[in-house]
Amino acid sequence: MTDTYEPPKVWTWEPGNGGQFANINRPIAGATHDKDLPVGKHPFQLYSLATPNGVKVTVLFEELLEAGHDAEYDAWLIRINEGDQFGSGFVGANPNSKIPALMDHSGDAPQRVFESAAIMLHLAEKFGAFIPQGADRTEMMSWLFWQMGSAPYLGGGFGHFYAYAPEKWEYPINRFAMEAKRQLDVLDRHLAENEWMAGSYSIADMAIWAWYGQLVLGRLYSAAEFLDVESYTHVMRWARAIDARPAVQRGRMVNRAFGEPELQLHERHDASDFETKTQDKIGDS
Repeated sequence: MTDTYEPPKVWTWEPGNGGQFANINRPIAGATHDKDLPVGKHPFQLYSLATPNGVKVTVLFEELLEAGHDAEYDAWLIRINEGDQFGSGFVGANPNSKIPALMDHSGDAPQRVFESAAIMLHLAEKFGAFIPQGADRTEMMSWLFWQMGSAPYLGGGFGHFYAYAPEKWEYPINRFAMEAKRQLDVLDRHLAENEWMAGSYSIADMAIWAWYGQLVLGRLYSAAEFLDVESYTHVMRWARAIDARPAVQRGRMVNRAFGEPELQLHERHDASDFETKTQDKIGDS
């Protein structure tokens, strides 16, 4: 970055100025078109995509089912690159137009839940699972909200400038790489003395793994070598342990519309879908 930028007195939007995702970025909220959300047969209707924030919730659903809870759900694919999140039905479920969004039909009236941590807390409290009690609950909540506050620096900061910005600029890449590594060091120091984030395996582990676990496992931004992730030995141990869980392996497949066809399950309506409806078996849809 050699040219000095002088901000104007009043910022104005220039469409198309924003890199890979410029076509879906805009400075206003609200729907751009009318489109109802589909509703399946289960009490829980999830509208999502297998980004890290989406994976958090599908992993939790699969962990709840693995543990024997009656948490059956329908998962519908929201293609954010095509603007599905700006349909009127989705905006009704999440006025912020971000995945994931959940509609819970298990009560007397449908309940919308948006923001991934809110969805995870809603489900964990409903089923009394993966949420510890007492001091561990307080610790878990601290780490859950640490992830929600920290991940924008990893995704919108480091990930954007390292992988998605229209040009490679040294200053923002260095600035956010420093912060990403600081966050990994925070985790590594904690996990050096703890098997899990807060006592037992919890929604904090799932939420943090979706971002930082997948980062160190080489699944985000192709940046594992750049960030020297192998040096964070305790994070690597923790990430691999979670990655080996069958529910986690299933959860990261749901609403996945990229990568290996055998790992893509665009929609999930039944446990058998993992065996019969991945993209390698049904092709394009």
